[in-house]
Amino acid sequence: MKKTKLRILQTARALFNERGFLNVTIRQIAEALEMSSGNLNYHYRKREDILEALYFEMVHHFDARVAALPQQEISFTQIRDDIYSSMLVMLDYRFFWTDLYQLLQLNTAINSHFQAALQKRIGGYTFLFSALQQMKLMQAPSFKDEHTLLGNQMIHFGNTWLYGAILYPENNLNQAYAKQQANALLMMLYPYLTAKGKEGLQAVVEVE
Repeated sequence: MKKTKLRILQTARALFNERGFLNVTIRQIAEALEMSSGNLNYHYRKREDILEALYFEMVHHFDARVAALPQQEISFTQIRDDIYSSMLVMLDYRFFWTDLYQLLQLNTAINSHFQAALQKRIGGYTFLFSALQQMKLMQAPSFKDEHTLLGNQMIHFGNTWLYGAILYPENNLNQAYAKQQANALLMMLYPYLTAKGKEGLQAVVEVE
């Protein structure tokens, strides 16, 4: 990526994180970069083009994480660290998650990718649950869709955990809060684990 485009994306992301995407104009981004709006428009014709570029920059990290799952050695520490690293990426692009509903309506390409990614994420959790069962750490499902519903529940938490820091100001948007939320997401597995699995998960969470 050319240096100018990289500077534009980095500056726009910082402004979007600070003020919210809908409150930042192309002109404000240009001013922060000390360039003319016309020069910025040469690289990105409109604000939504910057949004799209930042979105696909962000999801590259998530797509790589899901793709790497089959090659990783599964453990509760690995799962927690994987969740935590994804949450740190979300912090870097937090404007997208705090305005999720509105931004999905603005861009068809983003919306289509986001909806398709849901199936990949469910597949990632299905793979994880199967691996934990093989390791005797997770119970077999009690009914047909139990693990699908659990995966969906964990995905929804993963999509919305940033709201807590906005709704309750005592929660700071920092690495410590992300680590706390990574543990909270991991603990959603607890009721579905075997005795051995519960002991292992508790040991990982108690280290924090």
